[in-house]
Amino acid sequence: MRIAIASEVHAPKIDGISNRLTHTIRELSALGHEVLTIAPQPAEPVCESEQLLCVPGARFPLYPDVVVGAPDPRIVRALARFRPHVVHAVGPVAVGFWSLLAARALAIPAVASYHTELPSYASRYGYPRLEAPAWRLLRAIHALADLNLCPSRTTRDSLAARGFSISGLWRSGVDPERFHPRKRSLAMRKRLAGGRVDRPLLLYAGRLAAEKNLHSLAPVLEEMPGVQLAFVGDGPERPRLERTYQDLPVEFAGFLSGEELAAAFASADLFVMPSTTETLGFVALEAMASGLPVVAADAGGTRDVVQHEETGFLYDPAESKGALEPIRRIFGSRTLAQALARRGRAVAERNNWTHETRALVGSYEFAIQRAEHRSLRVKLRNFLEA
Repeated sequence: MRIAIASEVHAPKIDGISNRLTHTIRELSALGHEVLTIAPQPAEPVCESEQLLCVPGARFPLYPDVVVGAPDPRIVRALARFRPHVVHAVGPVAVGFWSLLAARALAIPAVASYHTELPSYASRYGYPRLEAPAWRLLRAIHALADLNLCPSRTTRDSLAARGFSISGLWRSGVDPERFHPRKRSLAMRKRLAGGRVDRPLLLYAGRLAAEKNLHSLAPVLEEMPGVQLAFVGDGPERPRLERTYQDLPVEFAGFLSGEELAAAFASADLFVMPSTTETLGFVALEAMASGLPVVAADAGGTRDVVQHEETGFLYDPAESKGALEPIRRIFGSRTLAQALARRGRAVAERNNWTHETRALVGSYEFAIQRAEHRSLRVKLRNFLEA
């Protein structure tokens, strides 16, 4: 199959979507498919077989880390030359929108996948009046696709309530060999715990941003003397977080990737995810693969990843210290912690990238069938109206 992917983010940028895309493109290539990717500059191929078209872009004002691609006639020319069986717009905003329009013009079946609650960020960053128009715009963009996917059932239900037509799921995968309990490292634990390796160690890994609700962990930590917390990652909220936690046993490890990130996960005792805006909770799956129990806010797509009292605990984020009781339960029982970790690891092993990419190819095939049926209906209507 020839697959054209349009994405607002791409390697070398590292975040949940670009990580997912990197693994997916590599798996698609390994399965024998041809891939053309359209993304804003700068972008770098993730494997030798990936064809890449970089278009000009500008930083998105509400979220400066995201580069928004400009309209570019080369998109149409590239698709016409590549002749894809399907176009996949990943998190379509600009590049995805232009590519979906081009797919319609060229009569190419199209898939769109939803990943980030960008409209809700408008309120968090001080522009609440933009939220409703942003939802309308995203709904119109997704209406251009023959098939819409999202990462979790919770997100699907939320989008359906907003008038989106979501027909399937594109779940995230994990590399269970890279993220593995055997990556545990005393040197990394010292780094994360400020040298105090004998204390219980909580870990958060991800972007340090307002929508991640990271300040909510401060009152929890105040109630647990002797417990360490490590933030792995960086972002615009880091200076405020450093002020919030300046008198608490917290280490800011900064951005880690590759084997260092795998070691960080495996070297902690428990992963905590207070965010209420996750469409999936990709890092929670990495934590489970690394043998960590997970305590997460009962919100968004994280519900699809963390099975309450099976692989971790979900808590009510409306309670100021909602994470306190489940963290105490896990730290208070080695048997419980080991059982949660064992079951989480088993879930992660089943959700590997090859399995998830094969399911995605199945969605592409379904979208192609839908497009063919739509084309036949149009031809029949035109014939009857002639």
